[in-house]
Amino acid sequence: MSGVFLLARRSIRYHFGRTLLLTACLTLTFSFPASVHLLVARFQQRATARADATPLLIGAKGSRFGLALHALSFQGETPELITMRELEQIRESALAMPVPLLARFRARGHLVVGTTTNYFRFRHLEIQRGRPLGRIGDCLLGAAAAAHLNAGPGDRVVTESENLFNLAGPTPLNLRVAGVLAPAGTEDDSVVFVDLQTAWILEGIGHGHPETNGPINVPPGTNVRPHSASASNLRTHSAVTDENQESFHFHGNEADFPLSAIIALPNDEKSETLLMGRYLTPGNPAQVLKPGDVVQDLMRIVFDTKRFLDLGALLFGAVTFLLVGLIVALSLRLRKQELETMFKLGCSRWTIVQVQSIELLTILAMSLILASFLSILTNLLGLEWVSRFLVA
Repeated sequence: MSGVFLLARRSIRYHFGRTLLLTACLTLTFSFPASVHLLVARFQQRATARADATPLLIGAKGSRFGLALHALSFQGETPELITMRELEQIRESALAMPVPLLARFRARGHLVVGTTTNYFRFRHLEIQRGRPLGRIGDCLLGAAAAAHLNAGPGDRVVTESENLFNLAGPTPLNLRVAGVLAPAGTEDDSVVFVDLQTAWILEGIGHGHPETNGPINVPPGTNVRPHSASASNLRTHSAVTDENQESFHFHGNEADFPLSAIIALPNDEKSETLLMGRYLTPGNPAQVLKPGDVVQDLMRIVFDTKRFLDLGALLFGAVTFLLVGLIVALSLRLRKQELETMFKLGCSRWTIVQVQSIELLTILAMSLILASFLSILTNLLGLEWVSRFLVA
C-alpha cells in the first residue's frame, strides 16, 4: 500500500499545474456557499439579538429600515431629525424612559454618537480604562475605535467637517478622550460617544467665545453657560478645556434641539401599548417601531437574496464538477501511454485505479481544508463588510 501512496504523491508533484487548478476550483466551490451561510447566520444572530433587546424606537417618519439600522447598528444615512420636544413628551407621559441619540458627524472615520448615561446602562457598556464623561468636549471610545485610532485617556480626537466646502459650517471640535469602553462585541465597539451637549456643539447650536468685555444677551429659558464676548468677535474655540468650558453656550430653545432617534424603554407591556398608540395619528411627524419586527422583515429580504446566491452556488458547483470530470478524462487520455507502461511493468489494473483514486482524494482533502480555512477567515474579517453591503 505504501507503494501506491508513493506513486500518487509523485504523480501529484509531477502534474503540479493540473493539481493546482483542480484544488483552486474545488476550494472556491466549497468555500463560497459555506462563507455566505456563516456570514448571514452570524449577521442575523447579531442583528436579531440587538433588536430584540431594544423595546421601541422613535424617530421621524420615513424609512423603517433606515431608522432601525441607524439606531441599532449606527449604519446607513442619518434619518430626518426630530427634536427634544419629542423626548420631553415621552418623559412627561411617564410611560417609558427615553434614551436620546444624535449621530451625524464622524471623528477620523468613526461615527460620533451623542447620548446620555442611560444608554451605557441600557447596553451594559463598562469603562475599561479612564473615567466617565465629565464635561462637554469629552468622549468615550469603543474598544475597536480606540485600537484603530491608537488613542486612550488623555489623548485628543478631532471631528470631521460635515462639508469641507462650507466655510460657514460648524468648526471641527477637538475632543478629549475621557475613557475607553470594554469590548462588547457589538456595533458600540466602533463608536465615539459624547454627551448631547457636545453633539449639539458639533451641530453648530453651541460654541464658546474667547472672553472679552462685552456681554451677549441670551434669550430666557435656554440652556446657557455664562460668558462674555463682543458681537463683532466671531472666533470660537475648537477645543473645550478647563479654562474655557464656561464660555460654551447654546442658542435657541432646548426643546427645538435635534435628535436623530430615541430609544424608549417602557415600564411594562401596557405602557408600551399606550405609547405606541400615541404615534398612530396620521398628523404625527414621528413614528414608533418595534426593532425586532423591522429586523425580521429585513432578514426575510436577506434570505430571499441568499436563495439566489445558493442557486448560483449550486450551478457554479455543477459546472466545476463537470470541469473536474473533463480534466480527469483528458488527463487519463494524455496519460494512456504512461498507464500502459505501468501495466507492463507489473502493476495491476486495481493498483492503477487506487493510484488515480488517491490522487483525486488528496486533491479533494486539500480543497476542503483550504475551503474551511477561507470560510473561517471570511467569517472573522468580513462581517462588517457584509453588514454594510446588506444594509446599503
